Formats: sequence, structure tokens, C-alpha cells
Amino acid sequence: MNIHNLPNDLNIDSKSEIQIFDYSVTSSSIKNKVMLNTNVLSFLLEGTKEFITKDKATIINNDAFLLIKSGNCLMTENLSDTNVYRSVLLFFNDDVLLKLLQKNNVSKTADPSSKPYEIFQYDDYVHHFVKSLIQIKTYDHSLRDSLLQTKLEEILTYLLYKNGTGFLNNILAQDSQNRRFTDVIESNKLNNLTIQELAFLCNMSISTFKRNFEQKYQTSPRKWFQEKRLEYSAYLLSTKKKRPVDIYYEIGFESLSSFTQAFKTKYNTTPKQFQLEK
Repeated sequence: MNIHNLPNDLNIDSKSEIQIFDYSVTSSSIKNKVMLNTNVLSFLLEGTKEFITKDKATIINNDAFLLIKSGNCLMTENLSDTNVYRSVLLFFNDDVLLKLLQKNNVSKTADPSSKPYEIFQYDDYVHHFVKSLIQIKTYDHSLRDSLLQTKLEEILTYLLYKNGTGFLNNILAQDSQNRRFTDVIESNKLNNLTIQELAFLCNMSISTFKRNFEQKYQTSPRKWFQEKRLEYSAYLLSTKKKRPVDIYYEIGFESLSSFTQAFKTKYNTTPKQFQLEK
């Protein structure tokens, strides 16, 4: 399983606790397995990004940027109309956030509903900020590292002023392994993810993932996910009036015939007959 460890694999020529990388590619990538060793501000400039975490699948384009918590996620990068994907990445650890909370006399609180990312919209201030980051990257090591300390505090202070303190506590919140496991399963039950991808999001081996799954749900992952997706297909057929041919791939089946057979086994009727009866 090919895993991208960031920022380690980027070979950034700095050992500072705050690191910058101007990331640009000319080929799309689908569901890259990314292990973030630190938090990151991802300023998307060209293309679109889809990422999947314990929470859900989220898509953004270049009118938004992300603050992503350290941990495992799946990343899809789609090119812009000019066949480029580009983002400026600013990596930093939790200590930076804790110092900012202390400096602003903000108490650290626990949020049981926290998600591992925040999405912010660009405005004129942020656009100018990103341009200054790109300029800083060209400076020598000592000046660049010193300025990045100031620039990170600058953007976080701005976001704090614009959005309140919730996003800081959200990123600092720690998940228990049991909670993360359940969140990954429940939030991605309708996403067409492999067992390998789900195990990666849970930071588990495939064997550990399967064992924990069967202990919790009293069935195998394959059977449980198929059951949930068939239930969802019944909703799409009866309520949304979608055709079987239009939904089989969406709910994780490779062919219409395999979907029809699984649906008939569960509901004792074909998808088309089921829809006519509703």
C-alpha cells in the first residue's frame, strides 16, 4: 500500500516547526493515501480537491482553502482547465495552536462532534496573504523560517477574529480510537471505499479492521456495507425515482446484473419491479 507521509516525503529543506511547500502537478490523482504528520493549511490555487476523512467526502475548488488536522485521509486532486493542480501548503504542529490559544486567553475545550478539518472561503486579505507566502519561499533559510513564524500567527489570528475560537479547539481535539473507528464506518457507509481504504482511515491494519468490525457489528464488512447500500438504493428507487442503471455504480456495484441479483436476494424482487410497485 503506497502511503504519502507529509510533510516528510516532500523533502523540504527546513527543519523548522513551520514548513512551506508550493505543490504543483500536471496529472490528476485518485484517492491518494495521505498520512499527515502535522496539521496543514492548504491554500488551493488551481484545480479541485476531494478528500475523505473519518467525517465524510468533501470537495472544494479554488474559492476555498482548508485547515486539516494531522492524521490519515484520502486525497483526490483534479486538474484545472489549464491542466494544473496547485496548492500552497503550510505545515505546523499543535504547539503553535496552543500558544495562540494562550496568547488570546482562550480556554481549550473538548468538542465531541469535532471534525478533522475546517473549510474557509478566500477573501482579499487571504489572497494577498498567499501571495506573500509564495514570495517568502524564495528567501534564504533563516529569514524564511523566521517570517513563517510570524505569517502563521498572522493568518490564524485573522481566522480567529473572523470565525471565533471553535476551529482551533476543533483541530486540537483528540479522538479515541473507538470513536474514530465508528465515525469512519458510519460517515463513509455510502462511499465506494475499499476495505483497505477504510482501514487506512482508521489507522489500522486490514486484519485488525476486520476483527474490530465483526466484534462491533456482528457481521463482516462486506455484508454490512452491502446491506446499507441496498437500503439506500431502495430509497433512490422509490423516493428519488432513479433508474437502476443510473445508481448501481453509485452504490458500489460493478455491474447492473450484480446489483439486480443482490437487490433481489434482499427484497425478493428486482429493482425495476420494486420501483413499479412503489
